Amino acid sequence: MADFLGMMKQAAQLQSKMQAMQEELGNIEVEGISGGGMVSVRMTAKMDVKAVKIDPSLMKPEEREVLEDLLVSAHSDARRKAEVAMQEKMQSLAGGLGLPPGLLGGFGS
Repeated sequence: MADFLGMMKQAAQLQSKMQAMQEELGNIEVEGISGGGMVSVRMTAKMDVKAVKIDPSLMKPEEREVLEDLLVSAHSDARRKAEVAMQEKMQSLAGGLGLPPGLLGGFGS
């Protein structure tokens, strides 16, 4: 019975820490860049896009397709960085609870 109570306590701690981590992920921002800095996308580690910056030289009708491609590329770059930030937070959470590596891998994805 003591083992079960210990597991329940650990599960409650995990839930509390997961909630705190979700809040932290909303405060972590990353920036994805493409076109040598001509386009940037800023987002949180929770994948919420916060800002998009576009160099004025791309604001021409003949540059539309280039701009579209650069936006997709900058967003993808930001998303990869956000995923890395999320994984790092998950690893620190798992390490703080003494859980085996990879146990929290499915959360937040």
